[in-house]
Amino acid sequence: MTDRIPPQDRTKARPRRAGSAPRTTEDRTNPPGPEDRTNPPGPEDRANPPGPAGVSRRALLGTAGATGLALGAAGGGVGYALAPDASKEHAEALTALGARRAMFHVKHQPGITTPLQAKGHLLAFDLLAGKGRREAANLLRHWSATAERLMAGETVAADGHDTGIALDAGPSSLTVTFGFGHSFFSRTGLEKQRPEALAPLPQFSSDHLDAKRSNGDLWVQIGADDALVAFHALRALQKDARGTARVRWQMNGFNRSPGATASPRTARNLMGQLDGTGNPQESDEDFAARVFVAPGDGPEWMANGSYVVMRRIRMLLDDWEGLGLAEQERVIGRRKSTGAPLTGGGERTEPKLDATDKNGDLVIPLNAHARITRPDQNGGAAMLRRPFSYHDGIDAEGVPDSGLLFLCWQADPLRGFVPVQRKLDRGDALSEYIRHEASGLYAVPGGAGKGEYVGQGLLEG
Repeated sequence: MTDRIPPQDRTKARPRRAGSAPRTTEDRTNPPGPEDRTNPPGPEDRANPPGPAGVSRRALLGTAGATGLALGAAGGGVGYALAPDASKEHAEALTALGARRAMFHVKHQPGITTPLQAKGHLLAFDLLAGKGRREAANLLRHWSATAERLMAGETVAADGHDTGIALDAGPSSLTVTFGFGHSFFSRTGLEKQRPEALAPLPQFSSDHLDAKRSNGDLWVQIGADDALVAFHALRALQKDARGTARVRWQMNGFNRSPGATASPRTARNLMGQLDGTGNPQESDEDFAARVFVAPGDGPEWMANGSYVVMRRIRMLLDDWEGLGLAEQERVIGRRKSTGAPLTGGGERTEPKLDATDKNGDLVIPLNAHARITRPDQNGGAAMLRRPFSYHDGIDAEGVPDSGLLFLCWQADPLRGFVPVQRKLDRGDALSEYIRHEASGLYAVPGGAGKGEYVGQGLLEG
């Protein structure tokens, strides 16, 4: 069915998820206000254990954080979930992990500045032959409705037929992000709306790209702190696409689970290194200018959006692990344990690039990864890295097929990813231990307003 459900009828069309409290007239007529989207949860919200029973699911999930995350107002982690044959009297309290919710209707799509989740799925779709702009609009409309329901912890199907994969789970910080590839615009007759920044990436000497696992008309990123919640979303979106688009490629990734360390810290990759230390911070004055497209800077439909570069980077772990710790640290230019530069300090300490040792040699080598990627070494080029690790087993030669699903976000890839990768291509010590095997560049529009779907400005403009 392709007809759009009027906003006033959507509540009626959606079945109540098992374990949630009945929705009242007040629930339907008084959606969360602006304050719900602007008050971030404090440390106590994340740290407090589940509180007493009696708090409604709506009260639990109604407060949004600055990055689009919401925790319960009472205790920061109280929610209720039921197994299919359970009753309200036997409701089980959700933990803080399951109760965390990311909001769908935000200025920038969720999954960009949202804290890294434990499980991720990346996939690209190609439109089927004969399918164009109209069918793409219907698909994005359905995808957005599905994402909104799932991110709220509701069942996915308006008719009540759900797989039940995540029926007893909460939202678990689920995010779904949508983007458009270069080929999408020719498939839909929208070439005039294609941004200049979406020009195909140049070839790099370190590339060993598999075309079948690169590019694509439509791109989807799914992230969640629970693997079943993430898989549930994956299956739902795949089913929505039937008859309109087929999966071109899919990749599965993971990160450390929230709460596994004593305090939040930068993600650690499969080489054991902290990955993302040099990221721009949301507190930086120029953060938005570096990561998001400003209104008027490019097509109108891309306002508040971003461009994501995806690279499947295989790590040659047997070779890397054959190095001693000191040599690994010289390749990166940072301490493996803390992420601090070799010149001393902590993870956020600025490296002293001109520092030398007692022999007069540079402490941080000229080809160290940390030196080459610094913005001040690349004309100010910066990007927000938000990756997932992956492990796809052992290949026929007995070598681990493992590495990084590298994702970086920027307002313009020609001023972000491209100049940095060109410099890495010319002499990064890390290049000897990695191989770029797949690639993609996608335009990710801004978040959808209430009653809208992602990409509506492009497809209906």
